[in-house]
Amino acid sequence: MAEREQPVLDIRGLTVQLPVGADRLNAVEDVSFTVHAREILCVVGESGSGKSVTAHTVMGLLPRRQLVPTAGEILLQGEDLLRKTPGEMRALRGARMSMIFQEPMTALNPVVRVGQQIEEVLEIHTSLNARQRMARVIEVMKAVNLPEPERLVHSYPHQLSGGQRQRVMIAAALALEPALLIADEPTTALDVTTQAQILRLVKDIQRTHGTAVLFITHDFGVVAEIADRVVVMQDGRVVEQGVAEDVLRRPQHPYTRMLISSVPSMKPPARPPKTAAPVVLETEGLTKIYKDGGFFQKPRIVRAAHNVELQVRRGETLGIVGESGSGKSTVARCIVRLVDPTAGHVRIDGHDIAHLPPGRLRPQRRLVQIVFQDPYRSLNPRRTVGASIVEGPINFGLGREEALVRARDLMKLVGLDPEALDRFPHQFSGGQRQRICIARALAMEPEVLIADEAVSALDVSVQAQVLKLLDDVRARFNLAILFITHDLRVAAQICDRIAVMYKGEIVEHGATGEIFHAPRHSYTRDLFDAAPGRDFDFGRFQAA
Repeated sequence: MAEREQPVLDIRGLTVQLPVGADRLNAVEDVSFTVHAREILCVVGESGSGKSVTAHTVMGLLPRRQLVPTAGEILLQGEDLLRKTPGEMRALRGARMSMIFQEPMTALNPVVRVGQQIEEVLEIHTSLNARQRMARVIEVMKAVNLPEPERLVHSYPHQLSGGQRQRVMIAAALALEPALLIADEPTTALDVTTQAQILRLVKDIQRTHGTAVLFITHDFGVVAEIADRVVVMQDGRVVEQGVAEDVLRRPQHPYTRMLISSVPSMKPPARPPKTAAPVVLETEGLTKIYKDGGFFQKPRIVRAAHNVELQVRRGETLGIVGESGSGKSTVARCIVRLVDPTAGHVRIDGHDIAHLPPGRLRPQRRLVQIVFQDPYRSLNPRRTVGASIVEGPINFGLGREEALVRARDLMKLVGLDPEALDRFPHQFSGGQRQRICIARALAMEPEVLIADEAVSALDVSVQAQVLKLLDDVRARFNLAILFITHDLRVAAQICDRIAVMYKGEIVEHGATGEIFHAPRHSYTRDLFDAAPGRDFDFGRFQAA
């Protein structure tokens, strides 16, 4: 750790006011912390805690007249950013401070080549000529371990993987070697192996360039992996801060203890096998092949899923784990017939639905329901949640009054007020919207429930609540659940059995305890090795 010289970033008593009519007066209130050179400070907290507002205030990116700093100082190498003009802030962004955002696909311009987007920073802030700028672009792309940078500079964002897009964002942020790097949830949308690579890259940057890193996250596994110090925020205030080891192992504030206790353990609990229960869902030789290529291009064949065979018994949860592109979601969409399988069989209660025509498929659709990752995109924003829940049962012949009674009962079951059926999706939190999606799926009285990354976008405490709810409804309705995730901690806690997918194939499957205790396939071992904070036992706090 560096000697305690002047901090690179020194936030003193920062207060940012919310618009009139918001749920509280200030987005952040009396926030104070520092970040030094060669240090990674992790700011943790749930949605609405104020961590991203703090970061955007530092960068001068707050929406004007909506979020207004009303008190405090933000000192970047001794200069108060709150006193800078918009022009002065533009000069500082990229040159002395840079930011990596959560979703690179929304941060990158989709119609501009990635090399040009990195070069733009150099064009604005330096006097380098075009050849020198491109040489620097290639240099920083190599520094963030992008493959074949001379070729990649000519690619568009959609032609890169999620991990590569995030590396492009980091390369653009590092082009001028800023003193401060702010990373706002940069690994949340990434699978576990790509996440591990990005975290290693951030640590390398911190060490080799002496950069001060402000890393915003809600993932305590990430905190355990990279943090030197930790700041915990709740409802816009700092409730605890200190050295990472102290905060993680000896949390003082009840909120910090609650957050840490909500992190799923990597140690699966004992779950009795369901070998005597009947098989509800079975796939045999399930294959999905995509072909692409234009008139003048050789067709490219992609085996998104190949010869996938799995079984889920009544009352059982089977987890499918693997990184992005492994074929997990393709299998789910084939099972629910959102896409048509190329070959193979999908049997629900013994009936093969893999190749049924639409007319004969419709009666079978009720039996398989799916809960997606993003509940806000899954619900029609112009319809009340009650209308969304009753739509399916009514379409399958249930009377409106009976469907409303069922909807009210299901709202109680998922822990929501039945009187809220007349509200719209935007009037609920993310966790509440996911509960509504679960209620909508259960309204169809399915035999199989598919959860496709259903908790990956949720805060850790909300995630714990939704996982418990899914386990409760599994037991209550004796459902067969297919649970798709890239989060091994989540899989450990909720799944009876695990199937590991790699490049469209299942490479290993078995009881969850056996897979976690003694993984046989090298890819499975790589997944476990990449899990952030894998050596930290969060489970020991869960009884607190």
